[in-house]
Amino acid sequence: MLLIKCPWCGPRDEHEFRCGGQSHIARPGPPEAVSDEEWSRYMFERINPRGVHYERWVHAFGCRRWFNIARSTADHTIFAVYRMTDAAPQLDGSGENGQ
Repeated sequence: MLLIKCPWCGPRDEHEFRCGGQSHIARPGPPEAVSDEEWSRYMFERINPRGVHYERWVHAFGCRRWFNIARSTADHTIFAVYRMTDAAPQLDGSGENGQ
């Protein structure tokens, strides 16, 4: 079981949260210049790395705010938890926990 540190509420059990998928995805634009192929890639294609992955999460049964997590997909280690407005931390996957 994961212990996730909500930026607003502090450490909570993972059952209070929901994962919203990959974070830091740039929306293509302007809309009239975006091809169907580009729009399809934006909507449906996501990376699936083994190692550090940047995800967005919501504290569904708490403050209901969205935030980002840098997490290892191999062992579920959480390296960093940061607000949606913050830049993604540069991690090397060494296990340094930024919580």
